[in-house]
Amino acid sequence: MNALTDYLDGFGEDPGYLDFAAFGPLSAAVLAESAAQEELLRRARWGAAERLAEGAGRLRDAAAVATGFRPDQIAFQPSADEAIVQAVYGLAGGLLVPRADPALALTAVRAAEAMQAVTPTWVEGERVTPGVVRDALTETTMAVLIAAVDPVTGAVADLDGIRQVIGDRLLLVDAEQALGAVDLPWSAADVVACSGRTWLRAGWGGGFLAVSDRAANRLTPVLSGPGGAVADPAVDQLPPAAEGAAGLQVAQPDPVAAARLAAALEDLAQAGPAAVAAAVAERAASVVALADEFGVPVISPRAEGDRAGIVVLEPLPDRLTALTAALFNHGVSVTIRDGRVRISPHAGTTEETIAMLRTALSAYATAVRPVR
Repeated sequence: MNALTDYLDGFGEDPGYLDFAAFGPLSAAVLAESAAQEELLRRARWGAAERLAEGAGRLRDAAAVATGFRPDQIAFQPSADEAIVQAVYGLAGGLLVPRADPALALTAVRAAEAMQAVTPTWVEGERVTPGVVRDALTETTMAVLIAAVDPVTGAVADLDGIRQVIGDRLLLVDAEQALGAVDLPWSAADVVACSGRTWLRAGWGGGFLAVSDRAANRLTPVLSGPGGAVADPAVDQLPPAAEGAAGLQVAQPDPVAAARLAAALEDLAQAGPAAVAAAVAERAASVVALADEFGVPVISPRAEGDRAGIVVLEPLPDRLTALTAALFNHGVSVTIRDGRVRISPHAGTTEETIAMLRTALSAYATAVRPVR
């Protein structure tokens, strides 16, 4: 058995699950790691505290391998959203943000309201390309905040291209929908935020923030707490925030969540990010082909280099209910929002699941076929 086969054997979700962009059912490696960590907590044998504390260092090492950053440039975060908040609240100046990404836009606005140091400006339209970013830059733009894979459209950002057009400005990247689904040049970014909730299949509660040396010199640790201090605080001594990524933490890392995410990242590294991405692309192509076969419009990018694992369908408004019912009746799990159907298969999605989607789409096509 090769490494990719071993990785695929770690999928255990029920047939019909096609919603990895919402959350990834836990992998076998993560389940085993979680059980081991919880056993340490349950028994609390001598040395358990030291062994639990190893999880944070292990996560830093695994995230460094996944992103190309150094381990000391990685900090634990409870989620990708909180990691992004840490970076955005630490900025000063103009921040270019895609208006069509609600989570990133909200973070930018909240930071502006709270700190009055960040001024959001907007990238308009649903597709964030290097050309669009270039045209939206202003003299006051200090940083650009984007999603590596847009959670709404499934489009993959051209990180290298955006890096080239923004020059010396900071590039902040939300990798929630990318890491574990598509192989990207993370070194183009100054900040990478991710969690284990989706494609990494590590569950909630564990994430990380990767911060380059250049970004560390420009980010103020506004939300730094005891977990980001250079030493444990004492009544008579309140230590300063640590330099770089380490200072951008509020509390001490959750050792169990850190170990779970480390196991997921190690699993990905062993399988090979490029091999996993190719398997995801193959499954996404199967979904696109089925949508075309049964006449459901695909509005997400079709070119393999422009998409990751997200396929977005947009049926005619009067047909959405029929499509929703067909998917529900045939046990296919997807995300339906704002008139669109988001389907997100992973590398381990089985032929049985693809067959269930085919049956659902066939039922839909039959239901909306004009009577002659």
